[in-house]
Amino acid sequence: MNEEEILDGLKAICLCKGIRKKIFLKHIATGINTIEGLRKATGAGSGPCGGKRCTPRIAALLDEV
Repeated sequence: MNEEEILDGLKAICLCKGIRKKIFLKHIATGINTIEGLRKATGAGSGPCGGKRCTPRIAALLDEV
């Protein structure tokens, strides 16, 4: 893993809960491939914004992989 990959993994996807991209990628690698599944596995979307900020980011991440 190079420095760029490490830094990319540290990007926050869920700002309210501070959940990083690498956490989502770990769950995707285990076969979770839906927004709802990732929200359940990580706790994303349960912060003050109710998922308004992270849901589009999770969708974009799923489109990337």
